[in-house]
Amino acid sequence: MPEEINLFEAMHSMRAMRRLKPDPVPDELIRKIIAAGVCAPSGGDVQHWRFIVVKDPEIKKQLQLRYKKALDQILPRYRAAPPPPGKTEAQKHRMLDAVVYLTEHFHEAPTLIVCCLVGDFAASLGLAKMSGASIYPAVQNMLLAARGLGLGATLTTRHLLFEKEVNEVLGLPEKAETFAIIPIGYPLGNFGPVSRQPVEEVTFQDQWGKAYL
Repeated sequence: MPEEINLFEAMHSMRAMRRLKPDPVPDELIRKIIAAGVCAPSGGDVQHWRFIVVKDPEIKKQLQLRYKKALDQILPRYRAAPPPPGKTEAQKHRMLDAVVYLTEHFHEAPTLIVCCLVGDFAASLGLAKMSGASIYPAVQNMLLAARGLGLGATLTTRHLLFEKEVNEVLGLPEKAETFAIIPIGYPLGNFGPVSRQPVEEVTFQDQWGKAYL
């Protein structure tokens, strides 16, 4: 077990780890990660999340094929887009290299956790943005838990471009939807510190455009 770190250290060093070792992750640690997820708040406290722990090589390969098919569609746009704020073109290309690496090795991650909601009320009203409030806090808890355990992880959603096919691979019932897939494994790289824009550049006070004091 890694040395314990505090919450803020975890948040400030939790990079998106896209390069993972194929070494198996003990079920005890996966259970801790999911337990952290179910501690998150849920809209209306309905706790209608469901998690699929995928280890089967064939199922992982089927997911990887959809994940790669989605990247093939959108990678040209990523390459043509300008770098994110505060990043250089070289940094953008390094990030894209990591994205491509994860895509090509998606099925080699020892564990994939598919994060779902079942019978989501907001979805029935066509309010997809509200649905996220019931699952993404759990996802963030799981990412932080993975970081605290010394495991690499990242939030992925690209499979949603082929959602119907993914649902069939996973055997989802009609009222269940996936919102994220988290590849988890021991990282090939190092954690943090992360590079982010200063608070002052992304925060306003009272109205858009007014400087936060």
